[in-house]
Amino acid sequence: MEPYIMNRDLIASILPELVAIRRHLHRIAEIGLSEFETTRYIGDVLERWGFVLDRSYATTAIVASLQRRSSTKTVALRADMDALPILEETNLPYQSLNAGTMHACGHDGHVAMLLGAAYALSQDADFSGRVVFIFQPAEENFGGAKMMIEQGFLDHYPVDFLFALHNMPALETGKFSLRRGAMMASIDVVAVTITGRGGHGALPEQTADPVVAAGNIIVALQSIVARNVSPHDPAVITVGQIHGGSAATIIPDKVELEISLRALSPQVHALLRQRIEEVVVAQAQSLGTQASFDWKVGYPATINDDRAVDLARAAIRSTFGDDRLEDRAFAMMASEDCAFFLERIPGAYVFIGNGDSKPLHNAQYDFNDDILADGALFFCSIVEQALAK
Repeated sequence: MEPYIMNRDLIASILPELVAIRRHLHRIAEIGLSEFETTRYIGDVLERWGFVLDRSYATTAIVASLQRRSSTKTVALRADMDALPILEETNLPYQSLNAGTMHACGHDGHVAMLLGAAYALSQDADFSGRVVFIFQPAEENFGGAKMMIEQGFLDHYPVDFLFALHNMPALETGKFSLRRGAMMASIDVVAVTITGRGGHGALPEQTADPVVAAGNIIVALQSIVARNVSPHDPAVITVGQIHGGSAATIIPDKVELEISLRALSPQVHALLRQRIEEVVVAQAQSLGTQASFDWKVGYPATINDDRAVDLARAAIRSTFGDDRLEDRAFAMMASEDCAFFLERIPGAYVFIGNGDSKPLHNAQYDFNDDILADGALFFCSIVEQALAK
């Protein structure tokens, strides 16, 4: 029996359990670095299947591995497992029990797919090498991948290739999509405080108005992408928050902005950071105010390795057929902390179609259980490609 057929049968045999696992994870949704019940549950499942667990990293991460024969070649498979601070509006029977927290990005499904692959591969001796299963926390907020690397994960687990799947609404159910090079954008977030001199709204000449300065800054920031970045280089600057003032008759002392910036190349990323500071400072000073900056944790661009993409394409074609593979024309301008792994390890980040579902990060989103088996089987197939005898 061909290995991928064996894995398909093994995954089919536990598919009802994988659906139940996914829906239980949905019920117990938890924010990054607080996934304590989530990891207890995942750990119980893995230990029941005979895995020995490593809980040494990033507070709540779980790492498990399989070694077959003598090869030292290693493939890592990664799933994120944290939820989002969103009040769920699905009214599903398995709706989140934690009010204000929900799996609105499908990480519950990513975990279930990786668990399915772990089970199938644990029953399949037909590969030579090591498979490392990474159940990673805090993708949405603190950069759990970065934390794991900083805590020595890659020193303890030298990895030749790393692969990850993410569901994608509006992409045909079960279709796979990927590309060489940039797959997703970098992101930085900066909090900007504009400090002026407040006063009576009827006496503006006695003030240095940070509200007017903030308005000018918001408009001027858009000139960076329009006039400093080549039209051939995608980039986005978004002012997502503005806070200031207490009444229509009062000019406040300060206004706070929160700005995100995204790019596909390190050069454009560095340019955006530089120009944002220059534009903000110049606009603030022109109106008699001052600006200060608090840069938050950022993620680099998610860059797929050419060899890893070729392995992923071969795995998809051999297991599912050519019609299930889409060569993605454009990178997505959202961001993903798997990028930290892919800076250090050749790998590929792959989308799998979630079908006609609500968008990611939407209060009515739900993961499509019909793709659980395909995702698990992809992980098995990529192991066979990357660890080919």
